[in-house]
Amino acid sequence: MALSPGQAGDNPMLAPLLTAHRSISNGGFRLLADRAYSHPSTRKHLRALRIPHTIPQRSDQIEHRKTKGSRGGRPPGFNPDLYRHRNTVERGFNRLKNWRGIATRYDKYALTYLGGVLLAAIVTYHRVRN
Repeated sequence: MALSPGQAGDNPMLAPLLTAHRSISNGGFRLLADRAYSHPSTRKHLRALRIPHTIPQRSDQIEHRKTKGSRGGRPPGFNPDLYRHRNTVERGFNRLKNWRGIATRYDKYALTYLGGVLLAAIVTYHRVRN
């Protein structure tokens, strides 16, 4: 887990998280992400790392590609059957938000908040697994 500023988007944190994940795990995985990660630079980065991904296109990107005509290229591959499994990620976020201190962020310091999030994630993981 990594903590970003509240006003920052999720997309800039993807590269550091992927780097951290690759340093501790050798196994392959598929990235399932929502439209916030649909930026062309993100897709290019994932292709460079050879990480398979399932990310839907935003409507403005579809329109932009279609206005270019044949120069717009092919649409990126998208498998709706695989994308259905992304709800497990959202359910995990909702479980973390059940912790009052996490949902409201009462902690003054980012390090304290990150510690609370990690504790909540560990407890939630063991509740789900057992």
